[in-house]
Amino acid sequence: MTQHTSRRRRRFALVGGVALASALALSACSPSTGAGGEIDPDLGFAAAEQDSSSPITVWVDSSREPLAKAFEEANPDVPLNIETYDGGSGGSGSFQQKVALFDQAGEGWPDVVFSTQQNDTAWASKESNGVQAFAAPLNKGLLDESFLDGFTDGALTPMTVDDTVYGLRNDLAPVLLWYNQALFDQFGYDVPETWEEYRELSDKVAAEHPGYILGSLGDSYEAPYVYYWGGEAPIFQVEGDTFSSDFDDANSKKVTDLLDHMLANKTLVTDSVFGPEFVAAYKDKLLAIPGPAWYTGALFENPDSLNYEPGTIGAAAPLSWSDGEKVTGNVGGGVWYASSHSKNLDAVKKFLEFAISSDEAVELTSGLPAYTSAADAWLAKQAESNFYAGDFENAVSTAASSVWQGWGYPSFSAETAYANIVIPAITAGDSVSSAVPEWSKEIDNEAQVQGYTVD
Repeated sequence: MTQHTSRRRRRFALVGGVALASALALSACSPSTGAGGEIDPDLGFAAAEQDSSSPITVWVDSSREPLAKAFEEANPDVPLNIETYDGGSGGSGSFQQKVALFDQAGEGWPDVVFSTQQNDTAWASKESNGVQAFAAPLNKGLLDESFLDGFTDGALTPMTVDDTVYGLRNDLAPVLLWYNQALFDQFGYDVPETWEEYRELSDKVAAEHPGYILGSLGDSYEAPYVYYWGGEAPIFQVEGDTFSSDFDDANSKKVTDLLDHMLANKTLVTDSVFGPEFVAAYKDKLLAIPGPAWYTGALFENPDSLNYEPGTIGAAAPLSWSDGEKVTGNVGGGVWYASSHSKNLDAVKKFLEFAISSDEAVELTSGLPAYTSAADAWLAKQAESNFYAGDFENAVSTAASSVWQGWGYPSFSAETAYANIVIPAITAGDSVSSAVPEWSKEIDNEAQVQGYTVD
């Protein structure tokens, strides 16, 4: 896709993405025309017979359901069915598994799907069992080039295969450091800028203010995406059909040691940040936490979660190694897919453009939008609210332009092996390092099941 550079845009060189879990092997086949259909030169795929009165079915997770309903209200002339599912969260693979069943049946596909997993593109762009790829090419005529050029630079990279765009990035999810300004002022601490300073702070907190914490490892994404990805640890890499995971790399060992050190001094806990137990136990004792941009609406401003008062939480640039690159990790950033089987592509196009760039999309998102104009509006809205201490806009922008490019895009999730192996171990009081051999083996096994050659 040609990127016009004449207009002002925020240049987020964003590469990253959360992988998906899959029960199906990686396919090397090219998309076909399916059951004898002819490829439409104006679309780049074999479209079904179109019917503007045909309802479109939109799959969303619960967080995107209000946006789908806002579209329905704003477009009463568009026949719409809204269905909620888990969004593939945690690498469940539900999106892929359901589509595989529709492929077998030859019918039933949804028209639009929201997924929390960027790496769904790895399978959704491929033919399956003689059925053309589920994901419709978007830059071959379905969507206008002027619309696609409105995305933040690099935002569509995870969904682009051989110069064909198969999905639209909903939001950017770079990791930055969130800190409790009131507690830092009370304790007289400086906000850390490196992983080494973060570790040193953990020892001070453990000695001087036991019970206060600097983060959690209780959710499946946190250790892989926040710490290992942000720590430049090459435990999840793919090149072509070859996968590699190196826990013996110097950075990998540093991250593992950091996590074990902070688990031992109890400044990292094993509770899920989304659980009521975490809110009850740590709302007033969360000193700082590295986490994604979407923590804004998901945790800090959420009436059902931490729900802090304005001015309590500050945003700071991502942590990095003192002798490394100034990079960070990435936790998600959902993706919208259009079905190549849809009978009402005009309605699909209208929905996608609304979901990405409308005022409602800015108003209803909890994270930084991937569309440049929406991102500008969201950042301005956040800055004007004065909810966050520190230089919020600069911290988020710095994080978004600093995502480490060494993380891979295989067709399975980094979350599943961590959730299956490491979380039970650390919850039982074991160290991360003691779980690494089995964790590494589990990751390699998943890669082999998916058809990768493991290096």
